[in-house]
Amino acid sequence: MIIVLKNGHENIIDEIKSRFTETNEVFVHNNRVAIQGISEDELNAEEKNAIDLIIDNVPAAVQGSRLFHPEDTIVTTPHSQIGGDHFTMMAGPCSVESAEHVMKMAKVAKSGGATILRGGAFKPRTSPYSFQGLGEDGLKFLRAAADDMDVLTEVMDQDHVAMVEQYTDIFQIGARNMQNFSLLKAVGKTQTPVMLKRGMSATIDDILNAAEYIAAGGNHNIIITERGIRTFDNKYTRNTLDVGAVPVLQKLTHYPVILDPSHAAGHTEFVTPEALAGVAVGASGLVVEIHDDPAHAFSDGAQALKPDEYLAMAQQAFAIRKVITTPTQEKSEVKL
Repeated sequence: MIIVLKNGHENIIDEIKSRFTETNEVFVHNNRVAIQGISEDELNAEEKNAIDLIIDNVPAAVQGSRLFHPEDTIVTTPHSQIGGDHFTMMAGPCSVESAEHVMKMAKVAKSGGATILRGGAFKPRTSPYSFQGLGEDGLKFLRAAADDMDVLTEVMDQDHVAMVEQYTDIFQIGARNMQNFSLLKAVGKTQTPVMLKRGMSATIDDILNAAEYIAAGGNHNIIITERGIRTFDNKYTRNTLDVGAVPVLQKLTHYPVILDPSHAAGHTEFVTPEALAGVAVGASGLVVEIHDDPAHAFSDGAQALKPDEYLAMAQQAFAIRKVITTPTQEKSEVKL
């Protein structure tokens, strides 16, 4: 149940918390109080008199719901603002391959308007014999290359959270770990922003509930990423990009929703069209993979944009974003 209090009655919040916190989950946002597992009958007369509205039909992921938190959350990092009216470009290699290479890719990413450098130091691979990343050395290379950009990198294990946090500005939780609840709880205990990727077979409710695990720990700096789902047809693309999930998620949750066209497409030639589709439906940003020599990339070279391809895509993405966010000054009249 979500209680919306009348203006001037916020003092009732402390009373409600004192009465229910020991037996129920109680969450507060401005003049809204969400209480798990009670009915209106359990409120006293003074509390009922202070109520403007009671919302009974509440989703399980209540803290992430717009019913509880109507306005957009804007995730702020040292060099970026993600969500709301902001559009954020994130780019970099799939894997950190060397100090020199990630430095080179950081310059390319920044020249295309990226304020966040992505790169994997720990890599979850389908095969145990594939390149698994450079570990902490990779994190050091990534941090040095970022310079005046933010760092986005994947954390795969709850035991690595403290170590990865020393180097990153945003934790990435990959698709394979979306329902690794121990890991979600661990990053939820930090205040470092978390980019949560939708699992390959996850529904909309699945990812919202996964985000709730992070919020339940006290960390509300959450970014949700659509990166394609596994469907009956993955012959021509790596995954099926659920571009419609972007506006749906934006309706349901206040967290920023961004799009990863690289993992959805799986092939360079489809990355730009899918990226632009994501911008067109209103995604708050893009996270893309770039590489100057994809044929010899340590991982996922087939989906990496070359520098010139990335720069062209970024220019188009920012242009589309400008078009869809520029108010129409005059309505044209259609004469029949």
